[in-house]
Amino acid sequence: MTVEKMDGKLMWEPSQELQAGSNMKKFMSWLKETRGLHFKTYDELWQWSATSVEGFWSAIWHFYEIQAKTPYDAVLINKRMPGAKWFTGATLNYAEHIFRQSTEGKAAIIYETEIRKQGKLTWDELKKETSAIAAYLKSLGVGPGDRVAAYVSNIHEAITAFLACASIGAIWSSCAPEFGIMSVIDRFKQIEPKVLIAIDGYRYGGRDFDRMEMVGKIQAELITLEKTIIIPYLHNDPNVSGLTEAVIWDEVVAENEGAVLRFEAVPFDHPLWILYSSGTTGKPKAIVQSQGGILLEHLKMGGLQNDLKADDRFFWYTTTGWMMWNVVVSGLLAGSTILLYDGNPGYPNYETLWKFAQSSKMTVFGTSASFLTACMKAGLKPREQFDLSALKSIGSTGSPLPVSGFEWVYQDVKEDVWLFSTSGGTDLCTAFVGGSPLLPVHAGELQARALGAAVRAFDDHGEELMDDIGELVITEPMPSMPIFFWNDENGERYRDSYFDMYPDVWRHGDFIKITSRGSAVIYGRSDATINRGGIRMGTSEIYSALESIPEILDSLVVDIPISSELSYMPLFVVLKKGAVLTDEVKARINGVIRQNCSPRHVPNEIFLVEELPKTLNGKKLEVPIKKILMGTPVEKAVNAGSLANPDSLNFFVEFKKNMDSTQNSIQD
Repeated sequence: MTVEKMDGKLMWEPSQELQAGSNMKKFMSWLKETRGLHFKTYDELWQWSATSVEGFWSAIWHFYEIQAKTPYDAVLINKRMPGAKWFTGATLNYAEHIFRQSTEGKAAIIYETEIRKQGKLTWDELKKETSAIAAYLKSLGVGPGDRVAAYVSNIHEAITAFLACASIGAIWSSCAPEFGIMSVIDRFKQIEPKVLIAIDGYRYGGRDFDRMEMVGKIQAELITLEKTIIIPYLHNDPNVSGLTEAVIWDEVVAENEGAVLRFEAVPFDHPLWILYSSGTTGKPKAIVQSQGGILLEHLKMGGLQNDLKADDRFFWYTTTGWMMWNVVVSGLLAGSTILLYDGNPGYPNYETLWKFAQSSKMTVFGTSASFLTACMKAGLKPREQFDLSALKSIGSTGSPLPVSGFEWVYQDVKEDVWLFSTSGGTDLCTAFVGGSPLLPVHAGELQARALGAAVRAFDDHGEELMDDIGELVITEPMPSMPIFFWNDENGERYRDSYFDMYPDVWRHGDFIKITSRGSAVIYGRSDATINRGGIRMGTSEIYSALESIPEILDSLVVDIPISSELSYMPLFVVLKKGAVLTDEVKARINGVIRQNCSPRHVPNEIFLVEELPKTLNGKKLEVPIKKILMGTPVEKAVNAGSLANPDSLNFFVEFKKNMDSTQNSIQD
């Protein structure tokens, strides 16, 4: 079967009107007027931003009129990574920049869940509720540096609670209630929270999951807890008698009604929140990011890269356990209305989020590449089924969006929509490769490197590559890089995570190709890359090729070394309901990989599995599965508590037991 390669095909170009009215153009004009800097193209602007980082980030500070209680002494001290110190001397507050928006009764949040019908919270209501929660936290003695842990769904109370924490200088950290209990404890126990905010349960895919017993178990493990606030969600009147020092959210809000919201001025590098790595091979890293660093990065990302404005309605499907929830909150910095949906995006079918887009008049639809491809495979044609006239852009992240996904969006969603595919990470809580309203969209490519992100492709010797695949590195510091990992006193774990390969250069762990026109292609995790006969290939290239096989729902490939010269590469596939892995289907799979990837990357064998192991954030476990198949005990290869479906590991444990005969046949 021959499949035409469409990588690089022009899919969309921004109109002159869109470009002229974009925040990016306004920023470029401001630079010319105030600093005498004239840039004709986005690439010229990026080159300056990535080499003159002090000048760029100070420009962001002044362009967005940062409200500092005390001014900064220097933009950047100690330019080395790690160890860079940004805007020393400055004090500010992240939440204050949220509430400086003009409200005028407009909606700050529009929400919908499987339980709650669509509703809204105005800016005034958001401020009043934030004031009440902040006042209560202060009455408990919570202040700057204290940790508040949140075990909550993607509902408006979570936004309120976070803003309350930020306003008083407390440190926020959240987990989604679908996380397993040990996953929650492994995260929260590290940071020793003073207060826990928890939901009583949630609904997903039409099923209710009571979490009160789980909350009690979490309480028992967090010995530093002084108070727990329960949000009624699954039940109108949750029974808290089995909990210690627990109060109901609604009562807290009512008792503190009328409180005045005040903002604690904290140093630029004061912790804002703690995020976590996936924790697939050990306890999750507790990643600490600063109030000032996140403020500047998210003003830039939302305002410039994503072109968010006050009249936008900004959505990204996420849970509170993924960094994209934090990015959604940042939409408020632009004065945009943010949209929240909590529930299964595929329940009762894949039309659910498109219906939400229609009813909420969504302008920015952020989602995962897997959701878009799932809609494509389900045969959806949203442009024919829904009114998407308000929709101006679609954002995709989580994994590389295949060429077929780009084509489906422009054919079956909206032909004049701006599709920006992005890549970044929890580590910086941003996308450092993504969208620009000044550039065209090419199939299979991310439009550009983000401003202020000195992203390069390096070979094994630290030499820069162009139009070739290399390690994704960042050669200059960024303000949103972690200020430290929690409980990593000497910084050893931090350095080992990012700076073990190239001295003083951040190695992110992805493979990337920077094209000569400035766009980029992500090829998946570099530590899961397959090198067959000297040809290195990211696993995402193989997955992208398999998108053309209609029977395949999902796939995972690993390469297991047998000797210095031999390896065994099995491909595991999940098929659509009713599909059969026949010899004809296998032949098509091999043909597509041979045609679109390389003959050397045709798998040795293809196996049918019911489901693939995935993290709670939906990422495939390529490296842990490879370790299991190489003989690492499962308990050492993967932290089962970090998985959405830990029972799926059983197939691979059994598979390992039968591998010796397979390997012997290959060597013969």
